[in-house]
Amino acid sequence: MNSLNKGPLDGVRILDISTMIAAPYGATLLGDLGAEVIKIEMPGRGDSLREMGPFKDNEPLRWPGLARNKKSITLDFHKEEGQKIFRQLVEKSDVVIENFRSGTLEKWNIGYEALKEVNNELIMMRVTGYGQTGPNAHKAGFGTPATAYSGFTYLHGFKDRPPISPSFSLVDYITGVYVAFSISASLYYREKDKENGGQVIDMGLYESVFRMMEFLVADFDQNGIIKERTPGLSGHSAPAGTFKTKDGHWVVLVTSSDSTFNRLAKAMKQENLLEDKRFYTNSARLQHFDHINSIVQNWIEHYTRKELQIILDDHGVPISSINSIKDIFEDEHYKARENIIEVDHPRLGKIKMPGIVPKFSNTPGSIQRIAPDLGEHNDDVLGELLGYSSEDIEGFKEEKII
Repeated sequence: MNSLNKGPLDGVRILDISTMIAAPYGATLLGDLGAEVIKIEMPGRGDSLREMGPFKDNEPLRWPGLARNKKSITLDFHKEEGQKIFRQLVEKSDVVIENFRSGTLEKWNIGYEALKEVNNELIMMRVTGYGQTGPNAHKAGFGTPATAYSGFTYLHGFKDRPPISPSFSLVDYITGVYVAFSISASLYYREKDKENGGQVIDMGLYESVFRMMEFLVADFDQNGIIKERTPGLSGHSAPAGTFKTKDGHWVVLVTSSDSTFNRLAKAMKQENLLEDKRFYTNSARLQHFDHINSIVQNWIEHYTRKELQIILDDHGVPISSINSIKDIFEDEHYKARENIIEVDHPRLGKIKMPGIVPKFSNTPGSIQRIAPDLGEHNDDVLGELLGYSSEDIEGFKEEKII
C-alpha cells in the first residue's frame, strides 16, 4: 500500500451508500484515483456483497478488491437521528452515490432536493435497474436481468440452444465505469459553474450495455435486420473466431481490416488468397465465412500456441491465447504492468487483487487501504469529521443508530 501517491481526485469526498457491485465499483474506481470514499452501511448487516462468494475460512474473497480504498461507517437511515447525521456528512462532502429503488431516499427525507438544501454543490449519482423515469422506473433491477433487457443476452450462444448470460456481472462493472466517468465529468463542470454545479446523474444498469449496441440499432433501423445468436464475431469481419492449436490450446484471431488479412495471408504463405475473389475483401470473405475460417484452422493446427504467437506477432496479426486465470498469474506482461498486486489482509495474510488502471504519469492512483470491516471508521468519521464526542458515538451505538 502506498501512502505517498495522492491521485488526481485527492480532496474529493464521496459518500457511498450503495450496495452490491455496479455503483460501489464506481466508487472504488474513484477511490483508487485518490478520492476519499466513505462507505455508509446498515448497522449489524452491512453491504450484501460482504456475504457473496467465493470464501476462504468464512472470509469473503471478493470484498477486499471491490471495496478497497474506502472507509466504513454504519448508519441507519430509517431513524431520524441517522438521517440527521447523514445530512451533516453531506454538508461536508462532494458526491453521494446511491442505488436504492426509485423513491426510497425521498421516503427517508434524504432525496436530492432535501440534501441540496444543506449542500447546493452536491453531485448525486443514482443507479437503478431502469433509471429514475419511464414505466419501469419502479422495478427492482439486478445485473443479469438488465443484461437481458439491454439486448446483449439475445446475441450470445448458439442458435440451436438457449441464449446465455455472461458468467460474471458484466453489466454491473460496465455501469461502474460509467459511474466513475460521469462523476468525474460532473466534478469538472462544477469547477466551472460554482453556483449551479450541483446536479443529479441518472443511470440505468441496462443503458450502459445498450450504449454499446450502435451496430444493432443501425442495422435494424436501416435494414430491418434482427441479429440472432451467433458465437464469436460472425457478421463483422472474416476470418475471425476461436481456433485450436497443435498442442490443444484455444486462441482468438480477428482480421478486422483488409490490411490485416493481407498480413495473415503472408504469414500463412498463402498469398494466393489475396487474388481469390471470394477472399480479397472483407465483404467478400463474409460471404464465405465458414470457408475462410476452415482454411485458417487447417493452418493453425500445425503450430503450437507459442509458435503461432511468434509467427503472427512478427507479421502484425492480432492474436491472443484464451487465458485461464492460471495463465494470467504466470504472464510476464501482466507482471510488468502490475495488473495483479499483493496487499496485506488482517486475517488472510497476503492476498492478490487487480492493480490500478489507468496509469497516470503525474498523479498515479494507489491502494491506500484494504476493504474495511463493518463500521471500522465510525469513530474517525463521526468524531474527527463531524465533531461528535466518544460519549455521543457510544450513545449512537446503544440506540442502534450506528
